[in-house]
Amino acid sequence: MSVKRPQLVNGEIYHLVLRGVADSIIFKDKNDYYRGVFSLYEFNDTNPVLIRDRRRARLRAKKKGREQFSADRDMFVEILAFCFMPNHIHLLVRQIKNSGITQFMKKLGTGYATYFNKKYDRKGHLFQGRFRAVHIRTNEQLKTVFVYIHTNGISLIEPKWKEKGISNLKKVIKFLENYKWSSYPDYLGKNNFPSVTKRDFLLKVMGGGRGCRNFVEGWVKYKKELKDFNKIAPE
Repeated sequence: MSVKRPQLVNGEIYHLVLRGVADSIIFKDKNDYYRGVFSLYEFNDTNPVLIRDRRRARLRAKKKGREQFSADRDMFVEILAFCFMPNHIHLLVRQIKNSGITQFMKKLGTGYATYFNKKYDRKGHLFQGRFRAVHIRTNEQLKTVFVYIHTNGISLIEPKWKEKGISNLKKVIKFLENYKWSSYPDYLGKNNFPSVTKRDFLLKVMGGGRGCRNFVEGWVKYKKELKDFNKIAPE
């Protein structure tokens, strides 16, 4: 049975998921991830993207080793958080234009797929159907989805953690703090891709950078303790 898409309303917050077709890989190397991050910023604009200007911006950023985006935009959405995984994308956004989410996701999906297909000499759809959207209605939901998005990367270093639990707590926490293709480092005050996200609202809800860290690390520790408990629990 198909899941009914929620009505996308201005001022409301949504968790969006965009997956590769048949869960195929959509980011094969570091350059693909960088292109994805640039796409989040540059396609979040009602104005046309000028390819020549985009290339120049990427070259400047590469030389300086840091982000460098155009300043003037008329945004479809406010991107509150993101996490890129090899075969899918998580976004937390607030719609600020009528049909803003739909237009942004269309522009993002089409633009990145064009780049990917040209680079890897492939044809056809890159993403599986339309994006999935979940309406976030309460602050408790917001906190939960913040943690969910920013802990997605755990499976990259502990692939079976969902079945077996987290085995190396310190390694996981350090990995998440430094996972470049996520907005979590920016919420901790690190200069990762600060121009991509609007963080003031979530920082207030989460209790600042320390609150963000406490929520994420608290969840990771709970998963570790649950594994340890299961080891000694009676059958």
